[in-house]
Amino acid sequence: MRQLLLRPGAEELNYEIRGIVKKARMIENLGYPITWENIGDPIQKHNTIPEWMKDIVSDLVTQDKTYGYADSKGMLETRRFLAELNNQNQGVQISPEDILFFNGLGDAIAKLYQFLIPTARIIGPSPAYSTHSSAEAAHANTSPITYKLDPDNNWYPDMEDLYNKVKYNPAIVGILIINPDNPTGMVYPREVLEVFVAMAKEFNLLLIADEIYQNITYNGHKAISLAEVLGDLPGISLKGISKEFPWPGSRCGWMEFYNRDASPEFNKLCLTLENAKMIEVCSTMLPQLAIPRIMQHPKYAAYRQEANSRIGRRSEIMEQVLGKVKGIKFNKTKGAFYNTVVFDEHLLKSDQYLPVDDIRIQSLLNHWLEEKDMPHDKRFVYNLLAAAQICVVPVSSFCSDLRGFRVTLLEEDEEVFRETFEKLADSISFYLSSSSHKEVSRAPHA
Repeated sequence: MRQLLLRPGAEELNYEIRGIVKKARMIENLGYPITWENIGDPIQKHNTIPEWMKDIVSDLVTQDKTYGYADSKGMLETRRFLAELNNQNQGVQISPEDILFFNGLGDAIAKLYQFLIPTARIIGPSPAYSTHSSAEAAHANTSPITYKLDPDNNWYPDMEDLYNKVKYNPAIVGILIINPDNPTGMVYPREVLEVFVAMAKEFNLLLIADEIYQNITYNGHKAISLAEVLGDLPGISLKGISKEFPWPGSRCGWMEFYNRDASPEFNKLCLTLENAKMIEVCSTMLPQLAIPRIMQHPKYAAYRQEANSRIGRRSEIMEQVLGKVKGIKFNKTKGAFYNTVVFDEHLLKSDQYLPVDDIRIQSLLNHWLEEKDMPHDKRFVYNLLAAAQICVVPVSSFCSDLRGFRVTLLEEDEEVFRETFEKLADSISFYLSSSSHKEVSRAPHA
């Protein structure tokens, strides 16, 4: 080409969560069923949408207004409903004008970072959710800036690490909180959130909270919203229905702006995001119309409570199976439907392996492992995929120096769920004791 096409930083856009699917499809094409643990899609894992919810959507589809444009900021009746829902928590009070709809939370995240100047940095957690870390890095034309989540302390943030990075890097203008967290399944206690708020106040920072899993908690845990602890500081909450209803194909997410008049710069950012949506005209109409009707339905609260209870039971099963495996750090999940497992330091080696019976799959695996400078956890993930046909995501793909993998708690069939994680547990034990230069007496379950 006569000129470069890509802006600096574009190569930071990486999504291993879906990237590994290409390799899994190669094995699937050889006739092997794949156990998909790479992505948080409840529908893929046999989640059944209740008939009453389908009836609401079906009724909306019969109405002509469903096929028109929404208001640029989103349907007023829905924004009014969501504002009242927030205000019930007695925290920061908002109006419908403080809510802005997008075509999925991914769209909202992309827009948020797009309009920041490249020198303005948002520091986020590590392990990081790829949509945030990649978008932040791409906007800044460099690697993302992160603070550590500690697997030896319930995956709570290392506040000393965060404080020092904020203090000595004046380019940082905001802190990202993901609560409940993806990929770790951690839920922040109030006292941790209050430390974030105190730090934002000390350094005059914007707080951004990804709260899409806010209503997915279990086993006695509850997520506290940013609005409940923020006080008079500027903040943005990112929310959506993809996982809660669940309706991931709806592509429906929104921002809630808190205390937008607390800072002229923050208010300008909010106005810019609103103007950008006006240029696009609007976000999808159907799911917006469905939100108040579904959430106000008399069966909704019980539906969500039962769904959370099922995830909670699966977290118990996962703890029973993985909690006793030697060589890993396992933390029981509290919210969302993910768990990040970390290998003990220095246990992963370049010559470890899992036995593969099919020579065709072994050939694929050999080719995949030729990748230069491959992190050791990625080698494990590829071996697991080839040997056990379980598709997980390496922690190194979540912008982390830790080595491990992320799984989901989505499989509705508890027997299948248990079998999957027993197979995974056996694979971990075999892999950690293996070497390509010695015989191993016991193979994992087929």
